[in-house]
Amino acid sequence: MTDALTVSTRIGPELVELRRALHRIPEIGLHLPDTQRAVLEALDGIDLEVTTGESLSSVVAVLRGRAPHEGERPVVLLRGDMDALPVTEEVDVDYVSQRTGAMHACGHDLHVAGLVGAARILDELRDQLVGDVVLMFQPAEEGPGGAEPMIREGLLEAAGRRVDAAYAVHVYSADVPRGTWFGRPGPLMAAADEVHVVVRGLGGHGSAPEKTRDPVPVACEVVLAFHTAVTRQFSIWDPVVLTVGRIAAGTKDNIIPDDAVVEATLRTFSKEHRARAHEMVARVAQGIAAAHGMTAEVTIGNGYPVTVNDAVEFDFAKETVVDLFGEDRWADMANPEAGSEDMSFVLDEVPGCYLNIGAAVHEDLTRVEDNHSPRAAFDDSVVPDVAAALAELALRRSRRLASG
Repeated sequence: MTDALTVSTRIGPELVELRRALHRIPEIGLHLPDTQRAVLEALDGIDLEVTTGESLSSVVAVLRGRAPHEGERPVVLLRGDMDALPVTEEVDVDYVSQRTGAMHACGHDLHVAGLVGAARILDELRDQLVGDVVLMFQPAEEGPGGAEPMIREGLLEAAGRRVDAAYAVHVYSADVPRGTWFGRPGPLMAAADEVHVVVRGLGGHGSAPEKTRDPVPVACEVVLAFHTAVTRQFSIWDPVVLTVGRIAAGTKDNIIPDDAVVEATLRTFSKEHRARAHEMVARVAQGIAAAHGMTAEVTIGNGYPVTVNDAVEFDFAKETVVDLFGEDRWADMANPEAGSEDMSFVLDEVPGCYLNIGAAVHEDLTRVEDNHSPRAAFDDSVVPDVAAALAELALRRSRRLASG
């Protein structure tokens, strides 16, 4: 058993207690004062350089290693997201959410406890730590996004020099057995963008459509054309997923409205197809509207970029996890996921790796529900493993960076 695992096993019960305390007080979005306070209290007593966010309730803590090294010290970033979801919990546990309409349905409470655990492990093992570690406690992963404002506020230079590598871990309540680690190199999760189209026509009486410019059938034509364009203009080996979730128009059956609205989510897995898909959406909507003598206003909200695992960093992270926990607890992901993640902003700036671990509460995976469900449940026995993995990644990566 490595030193990191030895420490994580010893402090595991305290980390689980922290996770359950966080689970009771979920907060949503950028401003998480109670969660921030709990993190600061959990870090109290550790020799850290701590700063809190100016525009959001973030916590950035720098932990300095004591192992001797000549020249610039390596810097590794470890990230844990802190926010919850607007979901009313339906899980029967004694640490159930105390706040109606808010729930840690995506396991971020486990992420925070795991990162606090990593800080405690690294504190005990400072003499083995060659470089410095930036601990990133981030709000608003579920939206509107906390990584980007944290970067603007100096996250990547918090240690006095730019971060060299970055790592994060996510727990899953379903799909994979408890304790199984999984990931892949390259694209891991999709970019996600919001598409908003307003078809501008000319309203009037439903009995005389020839006196109007009816935007409703044009909006329907836009929806069908979107789906055709995705299948005919983009390679299936670099997927584009466009799903229309809302069409809205009119107030009454015999009134042709002036406008019709189409809203969609757009998922892409490369920067190239993301840019091309943005262009396609505007061209198709505006072209179809123009063909009918109308106009279309297209707004594409730039969401999270593609989450990409650096190939070298992925190999290193996988090697570390397998070394810690054994080959039988690793599974390669065949394909990326169409979900999105704002750790992508960090991985756009520095090489790194995002790993996953199963935290299902039952061995029978047909009995568990996925992340974001009001019945999503997470086995907090994986928290010490998350802490050990994050700490070991920082220890080993610092040594490799220092050795060149």
